[in-house]
Amino acid sequence: MDSLPFLKTVVQGLNWFKSQHFARNAISTRYALAEACLIGIFSALAALLLKEGINFLGSYRLHLVNQWGAIYVLPLFGLILGGMAGFFVESISPSAAGGGIPQIKAALARAKVPLSFRVAFAKIVGTILVLGAGLTLGRRAPTVHIGAALAGELTRYVPTSPEHRRQMIAAGAAAGLAAGFNTPIAGVMFVVEELMRDISNLTLETAIVASFTGAVVSLILQSSNLQLPNRIIDIDNLVFLPMDIPFYLLLGIVAGILGALFNRSVLLSLRWNETLKIPLALRIGLAGLISGVIIALLPSFFQNNAGIREFLIRGELTTAQIALVFVSHYILTIIAAGSGAPGGLFAPALIMGSALGYLIGDFEGYISGTVATPTFSLVGMGALFTGVVRVPVTAIIIVFELNANFNLVLPLMISCAVAYISAETLESGSIYRYLLRNMGMELEETEDDYSSENNFLAHLTAEDVMQSQVETVAPDLTVAQLLELMSVSHHRGFPVVQDGKLVGIVTQSDLVKISAGKNQISIGEIMTKNPVVINADASLTDVLYLLNRYQLSRLPVLENTRLVGIITRTDIIRAEVNELKPEVTGKQNKFYTIYQTSSPAVGKGCILVPIAPDDDFRALFKIASAIASQRHYELEFVQVIKVPKYQDPSTIKVDARSSRHLMHTLERMGRKKKIPIHTRIVVAHYRSGVVLDIIKHKHINILLMGWKQNHHGQEFIFSRMIDSLINKAECELILVKLGKKQQYYPYASPDSGGFVLPMGGGPNVQEGLKLVPALMNIYDRKTLPTVWLTKVHSPEKTNINLRYLQSAARQLQKSIDTEIHVLPLASTSIVSAIIQVAEVHNSQLVILGASRDSLLKQAYKGNIPEAIANRLDTTVIIVRLP
Repeated sequence: MDSLPFLKTVVQGLNWFKSQHFARNAISTRYALAEACLIGIFSALAALLLKEGINFLGSYRLHLVNQWGAIYVLPLFGLILGGMAGFFVESISPSAAGGGIPQIKAALARAKVPLSFRVAFAKIVGTILVLGAGLTLGRRAPTVHIGAALAGELTRYVPTSPEHRRQMIAAGAAAGLAAGFNTPIAGVMFVVEELMRDISNLTLETAIVASFTGAVVSLILQSSNLQLPNRIIDIDNLVFLPMDIPFYLLLGIVAGILGALFNRSVLLSLRWNETLKIPLALRIGLAGLISGVIIALLPSFFQNNAGIREFLIRGELTTAQIALVFVSHYILTIIAAGSGAPGGLFAPALIMGSALGYLIGDFEGYISGTVATPTFSLVGMGALFTGVVRVPVTAIIIVFELNANFNLVLPLMISCAVAYISAETLESGSIYRYLLRNMGMELEETEDDYSSENNFLAHLTAEDVMQSQVETVAPDLTVAQLLELMSVSHHRGFPVVQDGKLVGIVTQSDLVKISAGKNQISIGEIMTKNPVVINADASLTDVLYLLNRYQLSRLPVLENTRLVGIITRTDIIRAEVNELKPEVTGKQNKFYTIYQTSSPAVGKGCILVPIAPDDDFRALFKIASAIASQRHYELEFVQVIKVPKYQDPSTIKVDARSSRHLMHTLERMGRKKKIPIHTRIVVAHYRSGVVLDIIKHKHINILLMGWKQNHHGQEFIFSRMIDSLINKAECELILVKLGKKQQYYPYASPDSGGFVLPMGGGPNVQEGLKLVPALMNIYDRKTLPTVWLTKVHSPEKTNINLRYLQSAARQLQKSIDTEIHVLPLASTSIVSAIIQVAEVHNSQLVILGASRDSLLKQAYKGNIPEAIANRLDTTVIIVRLP
């Protein structure tokens, strides 16, 4: 008994926890910063795991080399571990291939690129195997990718808004770079300069926190104190003299030229590998084998990639050996990167830059007699890094943070600036831009489409779109009084206010929970307490996030604790329309036709039939051709290949072989029926835009399309596309929901079931009636299905007038020779009555007429045509006049 109070407290605590809407904190900066800390910690742990794994395999490889000889171990190690890495990446997550920076840029541009724990795991294992195999790639870019992937995974479990998710992915990338190099400032700059090109407060704050956390945790895990390493190696004679400036200019020019050439070489290697049409495992395995053979034939210091940089900067190699380092690293990196191996280009660019800097410094020494090769070696790292990645500020900061010597700053600025200019002169854009283009993604780097300046949603706030005049109710109002209020108001939900403060919200769905006879209870007992709210100064993107996450139809707006307005989805749509009005004709319906055939335009009209990949095109053809034959219409079939909004439909390469085969089949079927057939295949961002454009320019008479049961939740009635076409298509619309079995129309035999037509009155029902003779065209005229004309009336109505049904039957009988029955029904539910008739008479087809408004409304009684169609297994056709 003593435990009862404790259990009661626990239950109360759980109830309180459930009542809290923690996701609404996702629009808070403090929430984002806390999440950035978590991302920094996970990124540091992943970076340490990656580093230790590579060191272990690298040490074991060198041990075997000492024991068995390089010519045997290195090629075999490269082949086996490279093949294992390729197989692992291809099996677990193909998007983990390559360096990973292009994938992050694509994700930040809102492309559907996976960033998850699966990607991070595949990247860690794949990179360990590749670098352990001896391929001359780096671990820093994979560390950046891993950090971003872990951030993407974390945002799946910790609620956050879409815009904040982008910030977290960028923060994860910054944390990965900071943990990989122990350069927290460079991590932040890389996000600002290359990944997002955004210096908004939230971007900087989250990137700084994540980068700082990642660097600190990485240092704690690797040492007993928090001292950043003072320099790469212990060199005190780093000097900068005015007489060196021409040679730093020369270094920048050469680094820019070689950086652009290196980028082009990597891309050519990638494209050549893609033409081989071999699995990733074999490509990386062959790259490992070739790299192993080359390294085995080179001097022994090449066998340890980690030690080459120290050899270079310390000056322990001759000029000839350093030139050999540059050339061999250039070739080996192109081989490795071209294979698609998970590994980055940061380290190879730094090593080649160091070799180049040493050679330029040696050249100056030969001419002037001065020796400043260590400084040139470090400056060369930043210069070639700039030439490859085109991030001069990040390059300067990385080298400075790695060595912490202010004498490097001025020469770094000179060489990196010149390298950037010379590289951009030869070929504009970083290597990641071209890698993205090679992946089929074109991102505009000159214009940030996602900045607050170009995203009109970011300019609007909740205060801009809310309704200031809010109908509110008191918590002591009874349910009966609320029902009376709803009967005279167009609202179906009301904020509950007490003493000027919002205490809850009551909606129509709350009334459904009430048992019969309890209309006198107060709404304070049934309302939703602690509702989701938003501040008046919150952005519209945050409003959309909360509405969608909690599937809300309305959102109260507060200023401090005072209710100042309410936002519904209609208000948002109105605001979007108002913002888009000036440019509505410029950005909509961007598409590109890649295939088109035309027949003679001899018909009296045209029926447009969009074919989706999962549509039963043979059934749709039978129905459309039956109507076309009866009305002497032509048929136009279109299939839309949808591509993401960031890609240009006119330039992207798509596989249209199956679509072409489909169109050829439809043309053959049309020739057999002697119906003019037009076909086209279109690449587009939006399917509905293509259909509406064809309707407008081809003067389409009927739009006939298939649809399936709605799985889109409450956001759409039928689907996003069909809802849009119901609302905008200026022609007759026929929606076909095919039966679940082939015993239904149009595959069924005439005697397997009849046609049911609910006769509710109105022009759409009459159009459905006119459609029956055409739909009968698929059968032999000697045997036709029975037709049932039914009308549902209230059970209280005793005097039933059958004249309407009988008149419709006589009208139909003139066109078809079959049995036609009239069937009045008494029921309180139109949906249940029609379903019962269809099931009792084993109907194979139900034809419904509905207006645009009745199809799109979601009222208290529901959408009748959609409810009937979804609850019947038989084929259902819905007809809507323009």
